[in-house]
Amino acid sequence: MAPARPLVALLLVLCAAAAALCSLADGAGTADGSEEWGYVQVRSKAHMFWWLYRSPQRVDNGSTPWPTVLWLQGGPGASGVGYGNFMEIGPLDEELKPRETTWLAKADLLFVDNPVGTGFSYVEDTSLMVRTDDEAARDLVVLLDALSPRLHGSPLYIVAESYGGKFAVTTALRALQQGANIAGVALGDSWISPLDFVLSWGPLLYQVSRVDEKGLQQCNSVAAKIKDELEKKQFTDAEASWAELEGVVSANSNFVDFYNFLKDDASEDSTTTTMQQQQQRQRSTLSSFRSRNGYSGYLESMAAVSSFDGIMNTVIRNKLGIIPKDVSWGEQSGDVFDALAGDFMKPRIQEVDQLLKLGVNVTIYSGQLDLICATKGTMDWVHKLKWDGLNNFLNSSRTPIYCKKSGTQAFVKSYKNLNFYWILGAGHMVPIDNPCPALKMLADITRSPAK
Repeated sequence: MAPARPLVALLLVLCAAAAALCSLADGAGTADGSEEWGYVQVRSKAHMFWWLYRSPQRVDNGSTPWPTVLWLQGGPGASGVGYGNFMEIGPLDEELKPRETTWLAKADLLFVDNPVGTGFSYVEDTSLMVRTDDEAARDLVVLLDALSPRLHGSPLYIVAESYGGKFAVTTALRALQQGANIAGVALGDSWISPLDFVLSWGPLLYQVSRVDEKGLQQCNSVAAKIKDELEKKQFTDAEASWAELEGVVSANSNFVDFYNFLKDDASEDSTTTTMQQQQQRQRSTLSSFRSRNGYSGYLESMAAVSSFDGIMNTVIRNKLGIIPKDVSWGEQSGDVFDALAGDFMKPRIQEVDQLLKLGVNVTIYSGQLDLICATKGTMDWVHKLKWDGLNNFLNSSRTPIYCKKSGTQAFVKSYKNLNFYWILGAGHMVPIDNPCPALKMLADITRSPAK
């Protein structure tokens, strides 16, 4: 029998055999241990950036361990380390001032720039971009496995916004298949069923007076074309038609904001822009859903992003201290979006069904004023679930949620492991638009122990 190898030599052998799991999971952090960040090489030459915050409110009482929330941004290709962190739920806002409604009040927070090529994450060759939601999930599971020692057995909740919902359900299923413990999944205004959303746009905009009968007819006509293409599994054609439909919506609604239908997404003089010019601009300006302005436009409307790109590439970059010199943070990666074009219009209803059948706690939440992932479209795909508890869920009563004596702020309906939150007064980015009920919802989801 050969003599036992020294531990160091054994680790070297293991790392050589599984480089993705052993490389770059260390990283850096603050002296007090409240923050850590770093890179994980999820595949050869593919590097994913992560940032973990430990809550100052942390309480461990044994029976209810303190939870961790993994936040997944949308796009695909929008930066969770940037937007989710500084714009929505992290400890500091976009001006680097303390946020009163940070989700750190109820959980530790893990932000990632996902998929690789997003934000501070990078690939050494663009051919290494992920092409499917499942490939993105594969990389995320590698990252979670590498970071598991840092989580110390904390219950992990995956909370997603927008296209991040598709990543959330595919990642949760893959992680469960590999023996991980996923405590719950929350899908916020998530692009789970593109068909149900595009079919909802015309009728919703007609009901709220943003299009007339002619506009409704044009929207429904393009939506019907998308339906036909999806039934024929012509997914790239459907993605092109989806962009066409956004142009039709903009032209007929005087540029309604896709993230809040009470707002406009253009200045007054933009009405003189020709349809052809508008559609060309729309296709060339990539963002959250490739709508004309997306995340950057929505946040700029609140004077939030004018200098944020500069902050991320100066103050934040200097703090982190490990970002390669040839990697710059960007608000939205067009390369990531283009690489996933073949999966963009594919539904993930079946994956939600599988999670429910496995007993995973699934929460769906929807901003009342969202158009891109309208509540009507969300409820339509929920009705397609084959989960045996669906009828009981649909027949359950809603409970109102109040905040600071300001009247009804939300409703919630629950049955077994499915929960649905209607967040009033909010558009696509719920934690920005109505943070109080969003934080109450998080407390319900994670069952955080009170301090």
